[in-house]
Amino acid sequence: MNLLFANDRAGEYPSSYYAATATLLPPLPELRGAGRADVCVVGAGYTGLSAALHLAERGYSVILLEAHRVGFGASGRNGGQVGPGQRVGQDVLERMVGRADARRLWDLGLEAHDLVQELTARLGIDCGYRPGVLHADWHAKDVPNAHDYAEKLAREYDYTQMEALDRAGVQAIVKSPAYQGGVLDHGAGHLHPLRYALGLGRAALAAGAQIFENSLVTDIRPGAKLRVQTVKGHVEADHVLVAANGYLGGLVPPVAAKVMPINNFIIATAPLPEGEVLARDVAVADSKFVINYFRLSEDRRLLFGGGESYGYRFPDIIRTVRKPMLEVFPQLKDRPIDYAWGGTLAITMTRLPCFLRLGPNLLSASGYSGHGVALASLAGLIMAETVAGQAERFDLLAGLRLPSFPGGRALRSPLLALAMTWFALRDRLGL
Repeated sequence: MNLLFANDRAGEYPSSYYAATATLLPPLPELRGAGRADVCVVGAGYTGLSAALHLAERGYSVILLEAHRVGFGASGRNGGQVGPGQRVGQDVLERMVGRADARRLWDLGLEAHDLVQELTARLGIDCGYRPGVLHADWHAKDVPNAHDYAEKLAREYDYTQMEALDRAGVQAIVKSPAYQGGVLDHGAGHLHPLRYALGLGRAALAAGAQIFENSLVTDIRPGAKLRVQTVKGHVEADHVLVAANGYLGGLVPPVAAKVMPINNFIIATAPLPEGEVLARDVAVADSKFVINYFRLSEDRRLLFGGGESYGYRFPDIIRTVRKPMLEVFPQLKDRPIDYAWGGTLAITMTRLPCFLRLGPNLLSASGYSGHGVALASLAGLIMAETVAGQAERFDLLAGLRLPSFPGGRALRSPLLALAMTWFALRDRLGL
């Protein structure tokens, strides 16, 4: 079964709050017959849209192929949080790659966040960016470590945007007894993810890129000219950029070995009275291993994300997400749920992004592990730079050692599910 079609109808956005509150692009044509371009990009999420935009702005001819619609996948369904840095902390990165490369990765993460703001301002994308992400600790024992990490970033990385909060400080913002302290990152923010993706799509089209929707890629063939095959056509190109992330399937086996698709889910309540769940318009992500994340929409709905699954079919989404939501906000027990949707993202074993050179002119970037709004936007820019002959930053990221998931494609999902069940049990026991 193909994840592209396991839970969604061909060419249709999910019934999400985001799709209901975005001005969608008119349907774009399906690729039929032969096409020719300097660069063919596979996947119209943040990575592919950013790559197509930046390449077209440099004067390259670009064809972007999307199996469904622009922003259809995780780029149009996620929690909307935009943070600096990488998915793992700098202390972990220092142990993994050393201080010098850890600093370079930090700087890339800062640039990724800034790039989102630069693109929204330069392109006039109305995606409602608002500052502030609160990292809330579930257990009291985690609070000193969170505060120490904020001090480390200020002392060693010159990042002074983190405000340490005790239990009372967090509960003044989050109207819940669940959290024991945390850190408010004033340098991070949150936005409407589908509006952002659609804005990138409009800008790429305006810059001259061709985008074909409902054009499922079935094969990428090497040769003097790379050939990208779809169901009803093909594209010959000098360069091919694979930007399919959690929906890649088995199209590129070397990437599939290192990138694991997982499903995540969000529900949206009916509009809430002001101050019932959040006293400030910030996004929240907590310290549970299977993370809860939430924020308010512009019309004061709680958008609450939680729960994961590792098979193909989505579970009962409202039941899956309502349980962790009520653990945080028991006062919402009788509030109606107006929207519920799921999507598929991609993780790696190290939670660092997966950049691979698959051939002289065949590149892939994916596996953002829940940190993709910023990192995927930058990944597209970096792939565009690489096509143009500036490969230093791509090579830095491609040099990160990413192990393959154990068990192959057949067993890795059950093994991951066992591991996640164990970590969820640790969360419940407070270990």
